[in-house]
Amino acid sequence: MIRPFGINEFLTIVYATQWTLLLSLIALVGGAIGGMALALLRVSVFRAGRLVASAFIVTFQGTPLLMQLFLVFFGASVLGFNINPWIAAAVGLTLHASAYLGDIWRGCIAAVPKGQVEASKALGLTYTQMMTNVVLPQAVKIAIPPTVGFLVQLIKMTSVTAIIGFIELTRTGQIINNVTFKPFLVFSIVAAIYFILCWPLSYLSARLEQRLAAATR
Repeated sequence: MIRPFGINEFLTIVYATQWTLLLSLIALVGGAIGGMALALLRVSVFRAGRLVASAFIVTFQGTPLLMQLFLVFFGASVLGFNINPWIAAAVGLTLHASAYLGDIWRGCIAAVPKGQVEASKALGLTYTQMMTNVVLPQAVKIAIPPTVGFLVQLIKMTSVTAIIGFIELTRTGQIINNVTFKPFLVFSIVAAIYFILCWPLSYLSARLEQRLAAATR
């Protein structure tokens, strides 16, 4: 039965935004942990660690997020695990975010002037001391703008999880459209909410990048 689009349908769409934000936060935190580990492995003195990190990053950057979600969701069932869409979405996005953040942060570490590394070695600092006290504090400042920019992409990527049944903003819009048959209205509201979430972060990322560029001149 077709029902009219009213305030309850609108509030249902708005209410679903919290699941998009929560999933984005989980993926960002998990991706930050995994990304930092991958970034440190990429610049480590251990060749095996560099190869493992590079293989992970190439694999997850070279395959679509949709396929990764399918492999996590349906692959777990094949292996005998009963996994729900929440866990599958969180795991899939976390692995995806780890690969991209690891590559972003590796580049930020590499962007620290070589003179800083050479000076640290001249002072007799160990590799751990050099990374902890010299390189990483400077790399963090460089990493803030691209990390905020990636968060924008991560929020939008949560929409793909609708395909495995995770009910976030996009999936809720699909459900509401199925009972109201108002696709233009429903998905215009969904798009507007994504814009409200993402545009301030995009603006912040651009401003941070400008400030960083000005500070390094």
